[in-house]
Amino acid sequence: MLYLVSKVLQIVVEPGDLLLILLAIGIWRLATSRRRKGLALVTLVLVVGAAIAVVPVADLPLVPLESRFPALHALPAKVDGIILLGGAVDPERTAEYGQVALNQSAARITEIARLARHYPVARIVLSGGVGGLLNEPITEARATAQLLIELGVAQNRLVIEDRSRTTHENTVFSKALIDPKPGEVWILVTSAAHMPRAVGCFRRVGWPVVADPVDFEATDRFHISFADGIRSLSYAEHEWLGLLAYRAAGWTTALLPGP
Repeated sequence: MLYLVSKVLQIVVEPGDLLLILLAIGIWRLATSRRRKGLALVTLVLVVGAAIAVVPVADLPLVPLESRFPALHALPAKVDGIILLGGAVDPERTAEYGQVALNQSAARITEIARLARHYPVARIVLSGGVGGLLNEPITEARATAQLLIELGVAQNRLVIEDRSRTTHENTVFSKALIDPKPGEVWILVTSAAHMPRAVGCFRRVGWPVVADPVDFEATDRFHISFADGIRSLSYAEHEWLGLLAYRAAGWTTALLPGP
């Protein structure tokens, strides 16, 4: 039920959707007798939209998330396993076109391929089922496995966990599948903005991991793009709401887990 509610709320509070709703209300009021209030709403939408189009401004909510865990430049000498969380594969397009389709989080896949070569005997856990409300013909974990095998990773190294739909389930189901032993070293690969919530979940179940954040989005490079700005703002909103909900549910160890 919580999963369903989260998906519905995600649609309702999407920044782009909210702006469209406000714009529609403003236009409706302009068409009626409440012209002053309608003009105020339309002006508000234009001002907020202009601010979102300035990408460094729209990226500000992402900065505290992505700077929480630094990039993993110095790799551990010994690693027992690597965990990849779902989010880089588009199962719907993968099934439709017959080839693995990656999204803007493709850096997760390239990082796993790099680590697989660096640690040739480490196990690789691919965790990710279907992230949407509708069932798909292929899960993220199995699509990712297919791609990694094509890239040269041995199939017997891959552990597939494809029941999970959320980060919380990623953690719980993966731990039940692997049963990690004390002293083992596991690297966790996911997007930088998602890493605080992911690490908090792993800590909650008693599985310490080495954070390897990838797919950094925030930039201080100035450019104008409403599409990039609204995507960054939506991404940040998703993660901040996720942190609040997970903390309230007791699924993380802190509101904003850090190193």
